[in-house]
Amino acid sequence: MPIPWMVALKVIPWGDVIEHAPKVLNAARKLLDKKPAEAPSIDVLASGTALDTPGAAPPSLGELKNRLIAAQHQIDRQARTQEAMAQTLAELAEQNARLVAAVAVLRTRTRMLLWGAAVLAAGLIGLALR
Repeated sequence: MPIPWMVALKVIPWGDVIEHAPKVLNAARKLLDKKPAEAPSIDVLASGTALDTPGAAPPSLGELKNRLIAAQHQIDRQARTQEAMAQTLAELAEQNARLVAAVAVLRTRTRMLLWGAAVLAAGLIGLALR
């Protein structure tokens, strides 16, 4: 039986969500701050000529080495960014697991409360009929 959205929104422990929101926000800001400035395309040589330019001389060994170093730096930046994203995703997954556990506890408590209310109502009806 699916939980209606309004009921789901009511049972979410918003205190926990609000408590952990700054941590998630800081992680997201750090991730955005690590975004490098627009790097020049690797397809452009150090001299500024493109590889596809017809009649262009083949790149020299030095130019190829510079392009390889630039490509390695770009790969390193992407790896760091991916690691930061994975860490943020792990934090979000942990918070989601805590939310799911809290919802399960609340669901169990609600069922116990309903059963208790039913027993109490039956007891009051039994007392009223005596």
